[in-house]
Amino acid sequence: MKPVLLIFTVATFFFSCNQSRNDNRDASAYDVVTGKSYVLRNAQPVSSDSLTNIVLQRQEEMARILERHGFKKHLVTKDSLLFRRANGLEVMLELPAPEDAWQSNTIIAFDPQKSPLFINLKKDSTQVTNYIK
Repeated sequence: MKPVLLIFTVATFFFSCNQSRNDNRDASAYDVVTGKSYVLRNAQPVSSDSLTNIVLQRQEEMARILERHGFKKHLVTKDSLLFRRANGLEVMLELPAPEDAWQSNTIIAFDPQKSPLFINLKKDSTQVTNYIK
């Protein structure tokens, strides 16, 4: 019984460590992000009201902080995103259609060593500095 249990344990370990099991996935439907970057929607402001101006100002402020720390700008071409982390894990996100100025100017920061961060433009820059650390 012990040899069967040992063989089963070793086989389970090897199957769980198989990093190539996702290599055959078709990523053509996704906008693939692999490097240290921040993702922006390619949204053009529809109107020039005070809310849109505030949102754009906060977006620029957060983008400057990220660029100072080595993040590159990545404009989204599709609403389906695939983030590839350094350890081989993948994070898939489906962005919903934007309903307001806050959603159309969403920023997602991505460091391959960490999970993606949705930056809340209604908050201050503390969330970004904590993510960068």
